Order: sequence, then structure tokens, then C-alpha cells
Amino acid sequence: MGSLQESLNRFKKQQEKCQSTLKSIAGSKTTTKTTAPPPPRAVPASTLAKSPLPAVKFSNDTERLQHINNIRKSPVGAQIKRVIDLLFESRQSFTAEQINEACYVDVKGNKAVFESLAKNPKVNYEGKRFSYKSKHNVRDQKELLRLVRTFAEGIAVADLKDAYPTVMEDLQEDIAYPNDPRVPIKVDDELKGLFRAIELPRDMLDIERELQKNGMKPATNTAKRRVAAQNFGILTKPKQKKKKTEISKRTKLTNAHLPELFRNLNG
Repeated sequence: MGSLQESLNRFKKQQEKCQSTLKSIAGSKTTTKTTAPPPPRAVPASTLAKSPLPAVKFSNDTERLQHINNIRKSPVGAQIKRVIDLLFESRQSFTAEQINEACYVDVKGNKAVFESLAKNPKVNYEGKRFSYKSKHNVRDQKELLRLVRTFAEGIAVADLKDAYPTVMEDLQEDIAYPNDPRVPIKVDDELKGLFRAIELPRDMLDIERELQKNGMKPATNTAKRRVAAQNFGILTKPKQKKKKTEISKRTKLTNAHLPELFRNLNG
């Protein structure tokens, strides 16, 4: 009887232990289901504002490179004119590399440009360097005066306008005539007035025709010059008619920078 009672007591204890274990398991599951998720981590307000994307910075040379590209893609004639302008204004000789640096025309890398430039009548090419070639090789006023004196019938200013940069300051007429200081000539004022009062045609072509009709050879060839100008893309503006002026003591003579040509005119 005593052993039976002990067995019952052990059974009860085991049952209580099992129930306690079941309660603890059930309690842990409930706690897991009802546990609130952790609160989100606070984020600083400065990071919430969307930071602007960094501006795209192009190279400082982008505009220059685009300009160079446009020049090199332009027609051959436009590139030739750009080089000739450089040679005319500077009156210096340039290698192909120096031309490229100065005006971005790649003479060495463009066969068509190189060949056209080397054969251009306004360009001297000496195998390595390019320079400007004027029709008459005069470099200053003294050389200009010596040249004019070799043309007894006068020389067209159009043939001299590219001789040196300031030549047009020394020549202000359409034709420059020589004057031999060894031969004193006194011209009557009335004759001077009659000469200056003659109204000439506005177009040089008409003047040349009139000279030829009277058996005189014109010192200019306007038709030929205009054809050459068109071939090289140079536009000539029609000459505007000048107003008639009275001849007086205060009248300013043209070609004033070359007084030797008019030394005896006012005598």
C-alpha cells in the first residue's frame, strides 16, 4: 500500500512538471507574437533633404575645341582665306605647325588645303615656310616712290594696296603718277581747275574704254582684276561718286604722303 502511494505522488509531480513546461512554452510563444517591432532609427533631418547632384563641368577647352573643329570642317577656300589673312596682316613667314597654332588651319594634315595654299598666287612657299606675296615687292614709302617713278603712265593703286600694311595711307588716288623733279613744270591754275572739273565715269571699265577709244593704253585692267577677285572670294564695292569741290589755296592735295610726286604741281 505504501509503494502505491509513492508511485502516485511521483506521477503527480511529473504531471505538474509537464504542465509547468507546457505553460512556459505557451507563454514564450505569446510573448514572441505580441512583441512590438523595434522603433525605426531616427534619421537626421539634414540627410532627409535630397542633396543636389553635382553639376556636370565641361572642360574649359570645350568651346575652343568646337571652334577648331568648325574651322577644319569648313570649305577649303574658307580655310585658305583664313591663312592668307594671317600672312597678310602679320607679314611674317610661318611653318605649317605655326599656322595651325595661330589660326587652327591644319595645313599639314589636310592635303587639299596644303596644295591650294602652296599654289596660291598670293602666297610664297619656300619648301617649309609660307609668307604673303604682294604683286609688287615694296616694303615702305621710299621703295614705293622708286616703284612709281618706273611707271611713266602711272600705276594702279589696286596693284599696290597689299604692298605693305600702311600703303593706303600713302596712296589716296586710283592711279599714282610719277613726277620727275629734274623737269620743272609750271601748270596754270585755270588748267588745273579744268582738269579737276572733268567728271569721270563712276566705273573704271568705262574709263578704260574711253582711254582705248582715244588711242591710249589704260594702266589698269579692271575686268581682269574683278575676275581674279571673284575667284578668291573678294567682293569689290562700287565706288561712290564724290562731291565736286572748289579748288582753292586751302584745298588738300591727295597723295600728300608722297610730296615728291606733286612738288611742281602748285608752282
